[in-house]
Amino acid sequence: MNKDLVKKYEYAWDKYSKDDLKDVFHLSDKYKTFMSKCKTERECIDEFIIRAEEAGFKNLEDVVSKNGTLKSGDKVYANNKGKGLALFVIGSKKFEDGMRILGAHVDSPRLDLKQNPLYEDTDMALFETHYYGGIKKYQWVTLPLAIHGVIIKKDGTKVNVSIGEDDNDPVLGVSDLLIHLASEQMEKKANKVIEGEDLNVLVGSMPIEDKEAKDRVKRNILNILNEKYSIVEEDFVSAELEIVPAGKARDYGLDRSMIMAYGHDDRICSYTSFEAMLKVEKSDKTCIALFVDKEEIGSVGSTGMHSRFFENTVAEVMNLCGDYTELKLRRALTNSKMLSSDVGAAFDPNYPSTMEKKNCAYFGKGIVFNKYTGARGKSGCNDANPEYIAQIRAIMEKHNVSWQTAELGKVDQGGGGTIAYILAQYNMEVIDCGVALLNMHSPWEIASKADIYETMRAYHSFLLEA
Repeated sequence: MNKDLVKKYEYAWDKYSKDDLKDVFHLSDKYKTFMSKCKTERECIDEFIIRAEEAGFKNLEDVVSKNGTLKSGDKVYANNKGKGLALFVIGSKKFEDGMRILGAHVDSPRLDLKQNPLYEDTDMALFETHYYGGIKKYQWVTLPLAIHGVIIKKDGTKVNVSIGEDDNDPVLGVSDLLIHLASEQMEKKANKVIEGEDLNVLVGSMPIEDKEAKDRVKRNILNILNEKYSIVEEDFVSAELEIVPAGKARDYGLDRSMIMAYGHDDRICSYTSFEAMLKVEKSDKTCIALFVDKEEIGSVGSTGMHSRFFENTVAEVMNLCGDYTELKLRRALTNSKMLSSDVGAAFDPNYPSTMEKKNCAYFGKGIVFNKYTGARGKSGCNDANPEYIAQIRAIMEKHNVSWQTAELGKVDQGGGGTIAYILAQYNMEVIDCGVALLNMHSPWEIASKADIYETMRAYHSFLLEA
């Protein structure tokens, strides 16, 4: 049989030269630094903006306020409330010819502090939390945790908070019941072993000196926070504080072939999209890298994909290029092509029953393309058109990008969704793709360095060719 008749997805590792391997590990080292530093949406967007400006991107607001104009080759960015971002490299063709769009999200599952979080119980101070996104709650106990986020005071002052990452910082945590007393707990279903209201973070046990005061431990915590950040308890009401795993992204495996980090979903696709976008200097079609918030809870709100931020920003850019009408905007969106960049599930030999081996993703075989996601009968998914998939195949093979296709588990096993269907509502061509993970939505997720590298290469090839 002609071997070309049979499709076999090869390991990316097998094609790498020594120089290629240096590039793989260099990108991974940069990515680990990013993931260790950026554990919230705001931190990701802040870092992207710093690097974008260093690469020559101008703030769209500044261009608008100065009555400026844009032309082919210009680079601009639009900041959406500090939690979303769009990068543009203006192409030489008309917007009506369509744009090339990479879209990913920067939010990740976590614990959020409630608006009135701090309380004292039996001489211990704790923060009440409300979990964000789909998590296995039992995975979040007995871990070293950190606080990241912002507090906005009544006068509008913004206070950045990060506790638990420096070697000299204390860490926090959610306690669990000792095995000696856990006979009843161990009989519960996994989704009931730890309840949402029990994810309270222990933050202190030392009282203030005044023995007559009420809530002495809580007051001590407030004193510490006031001394460090000049805040009072009421300021929690206008805060956005996230509880995340403490610690750096690390090499994983004795061969250092993988990376363990908090928030691979979906900062791994955001980072590789960003790196690919920085490689674009000139283009025939306008290239866009779009980073959004709130995907883990339905892409809602003013910083989620359902908002009009992206559409409005495209209109602003077209107007600055002297090429805007409402009809031209509609044509530009319709004629665009997009990669909805989000993670997938890698085959796990510890849990083989959840996967169908011919249609699942594997570590080290490159970027994963999902014709559809959804759940049980493809419910809620964007089902990519085969004409578009054929074009993507040709681009990947032209640039020698390692790629594979997959579904998210067996047909009736479960499922998931992305932002793909939201952009597809503009009638543009969209397909889901990204990096396959182990431990998805856990505090510490695992990814292959080869897949990270191939995904960046895939995104860059798409921006060049689609």
